Amino acid sequence: MAVLSLVAAAKVKAVASQMTPILGDLFRGLRKPLSSVGPFFLQMNAVFHSSIQDGIRHYYDDLDFKNILDYVQQKFSCCGGDEFSDWHVNPYHSCNGSGPLACGVPYTCCVRKAPGEVINTLCGYRTLNQERLELVNTIHVRGCLHAVSFWFKDNFESTLAIVCSLLLPQVKIHFVI
Repeated sequence: MAVLSLVAAAKVKAVASQMTPILGDLFRGLRKPLSSVGPFFLQMNAVFHSSIQDGIRHYYDDLDFKNILDYVQQKFSCCGGDEFSDWHVNPYHSCNGSGPLACGVPYTCCVRKAPGEVINTLCGYRTLNQERLELVNTIHVRGCLHAVSFWFKDNFESTLAIVCSLLLPQVKIHFVI
């Protein structure tokens, strides 16, 4: 038994020594700064960011976007686009505004302590002028762009299948016409 474990250990060590340079290159590639990932990724990120900012600005004017963003904020435990402070662009939530929503975030950004508890619709009251660390137990401080991006990365196979299923009919129709 001891001989088998020594042989297995030697094989693992040999494979690990062959894989180390490959894995090293892979992990070095993952740690690249955002500016080196390519112009397409940067452009796509800028488009998403500006779309979310515009949606937040018109949050109460566009009911469809409001419902989608509320769902995303609750489902992914996030708030705003890049972070919770994105809500300052909305005239109702701006710290310059007056009213109960001024300098706050929507209730869909709030941290729920227990499932099924009664929602405090003013839990985000006066949160935009506070520091991130003070708000961790009150509202979600992570932005939804990051939360959704992590979800897509964690569910890469599913995401790829969905994208292919959406693109395949488009390609087929394109060639038929």
